[in-house]
Amino acid sequence: MSKLRAVITAVGGYVPDYVLSNGELSKMVDTSDEWIMSRVGIKERRILKGEGKGTSDMAAEAVRQIFEKTGTKPEEIDLVICATTTPDHLFPATANIVADKTGIRNAHGFDLNAGCSGFLYALDTASQFIEAGHKKKVLVIGADKMSSIVDYTDRTTCVLFGDGAGAVLLEPTTENSGIIDRLLMSDGFGRKYLHMKAGGSVQQSSHETIDQRLHYIYQDGPHVFKHAVVNMADVSAEIMAKNGLMPDDLSWLVPHQANLRIIDATAERMGIDKSKVMINIQRYGNTTSGTIPLCLWEWEKQLKKGDNIILAAFGAGFTWGAIYVKWGYNPK
Repeated sequence: MSKLRAVITAVGGYVPDYVLSNGELSKMVDTSDEWIMSRVGIKERRILKGEGKGTSDMAAEAVRQIFEKTGTKPEEIDLVICATTTPDHLFPATANIVADKTGIRNAHGFDLNAGCSGFLYALDTASQFIEAGHKKKVLVIGADKMSSIVDYTDRTTCVLFGDGAGAVLLEPTTENSGIIDRLLMSDGFGRKYLHMKAGGSVQQSSHETIDQRLHYIYQDGPHVFKHAVVNMADVSAEIMAKNGLMPDDLSWLVPHQANLRIIDATAERMGIDKSKVMINIQRYGNTTSGTIPLCLWEWEKQLKKGDNIILAAFGAGFTWGAIYVKWGYNPK
């Protein structure tokens, strides 16, 4: 009997209409287009505007696209996993809110938080349900409204992040396609370099924590950069070696979009040409859990059945990893 694998059968994505450019940011904090471009490679980012709008609204748009593309009915979905760092609420799960907004009634769902590696963690988790034969149609979402936790008086972080959402539909296959292998890692020592200081059970919300601006992203940039460059590049090279892939065998690298220098270092470590690297950081910035599925969404028409693809990410925690995917369908 052929091995059961989980294969991506559709991709959806959504970015808000509002564009926050480097020029506009330079009026808010002491920065410039030249400074931002030289350090991280970001030209603009999208921001979700509107009263009461949250992560689930963007995720729901990505899911509706998948339904429209594939003719899948909401009642066919077995499971919804939403990777996010910015849930609509601490509870209930954003996955369940997305399900409600898109008419999904026969699925169970939950959120998963692994920082910028969240989509990879969610994709791997979802694949286990399919490989075990427990689920047949699973939605994996990566979505974040990072503007909700960005301090727009802190020039070291506010230039980095944007809002957006991507989603994929996973289904079972016995063909030689789908999720072939994965390497996922974490090391909790990194929490001190990238975290939100208040709002959890260790330091609860109070007037003092709000006054001290402790409910925004805190990042020690140099430390995060150093570990991201090494770990994301190494794990990507390792999964290639483990599966006997040479640079010429690889069709695409889909890296987390945090910093153009980190992306370049990863491609160099893997020995692949930059023409094989999906890069949209200049337009969207770091959308955290949304970066990888948004790349797949933008490049979907260029992907061909059988393409060897490496998805790679590094995030808060620290978390990092790579997943080897053999693409499952031709452009439609």
